[in-house]
Amino acid sequence: MSARFCVVGGGISGLVAAYRLRVTAGPDAEITVLDPADRLGGVLRTERVGGQWLDVGAEAFVARRPEVPALLAELGLGGRQIGTTGARPLIYSQSRLHPMPQHTLQGIPSGAVTMAGLVDDATIARITDEPMRPLRWRPGADPSVGDLVADRFGEQVVARSVDPLLGGVYAGSAASIGLRAAAPTLAAALDCGARNLTEAVRDALPPPAPGSVFGAVDGGYTVLLDALRRQAGLHWAQVAVQRVDRTGRGVELLDDEGNRWPADAVVLAVPAPRLPGLVEHIAPRTAAAARRIAVASAAVVALALPGGTPLPQQSGVLVATDDPQRRLRAKAITLSSRKWGQRGNVELVRLSYGRFGDDLARSAGDEDLLSWAAADLATVFGIDAEPVDSHVHRWIDAMPQYGPGHADLVADVRAGLPREVAVAGGYLDGIGVPACVASATRAVAALATAGVAR
Repeated sequence: MSARFCVVGGGISGLVAAYRLRVTAGPDAEITVLDPADRLGGVLRTERVGGQWLDVGAEAFVARRPEVPALLAELGLGGRQIGTTGARPLIYSQSRLHPMPQHTLQGIPSGAVTMAGLVDDATIARITDEPMRPLRWRPGADPSVGDLVADRFGEQVVARSVDPLLGGVYAGSAASIGLRAAAPTLAAALDCGARNLTEAVRDALPPPAPGSVFGAVDGGYTVLLDALRRQAGLHWAQVAVQRVDRTGRGVELLDDEGNRWPADAVVLAVPAPRLPGLVEHIAPRTAAAARRIAVASAAVVALALPGGTPLPQQSGVLVATDDPQRRLRAKAITLSSRKWGQRGNVELVRLSYGRFGDDLARSAGDEDLLSWAAADLATVFGIDAEPVDSHVHRWIDAMPQYGPGHADLVADVRAGLPREVAVAGGYLDGIGVPACVASATRAVAALATAGVAR
């Protein structure tokens, strides 16, 4: 009998897991992806806006990490990888646009000079004096990024430099993200005895490297998703799984229509909030750990503005969190045509809404979001252009928060699983696409090591 495998969840993690299972188990294996969505891809989604393909979920990957470039090459798509134009982002703080500080690590400065103009003189003096103040650090500690940076450099650095970056990555803030998740090389430098935070940041900064920091797929992530689906040779069952049971020969999945799906092993590539309901009766330790992983929701407003709309030659704008008057509702604005190069006679723009702790992405209507987008563009750039096309998309509970101690939670998630069950997803080893690819590869490798996927 041919080996049978199931993958619950059809996002990038699930599709990579299905592809890795095909490579591992061979052409005769039966591989079923179970996902009730209207299309596969999860939070990767490519839509046509203004006649051009535009990613309305994740829109880039860190090109210096090997996972996505290697996967593209493996799938025969190496030639579809593109880089940015080199345009740099801005920060919107105190009702003004500022250059993005350079020589920082997740917005944490390596010295005072890079913060000039963004923070006040008292904060500049505090950064300058930081190496003179004793640093008490316990190796292995995992404070929130905000607690550490505020203590050493001040609250303005947190709100005006660190929060904008972490808001863009996690839909969170320095208060909700742990240091070891956001800046593992910085934590390692502190563990190794750096005498102060300034020294640790300098030690942790990656060396300069040629080429674009970020990459994307020409034609959008749908090109990668389609290739994974095709080369995995998978069957897509458009149903929701309710629970996973162990059997004498492997596992059995129960879907929402009462059907049972037997398999030798399963990869659960679902968001953290979905995991406990699937496994709490067979993996209570896993379920308990997954319940402790907080999530945020986000919304993307994609606009096609008329060609020639006077936008700056920058890649986008990240928004500081110390604006008491809430002049902007967006947390980030991506000038996609500037970042990746213009195609067609439109200017493509993405505005992102929603942070951890608010319900904006869930509760605001499409018309509200479109109205806020128009107001935000007018406030930041002084433009009042009527879009020629628009698209609104929401990602509910899709942004896991990598809080202090997150690595311990993930260890508990994995340690509590039976040998026939593995997990993959953006809540495990990183929120970006490269980390999702890595987690799916790790999941299949774990099944192979356990002898249930060969």
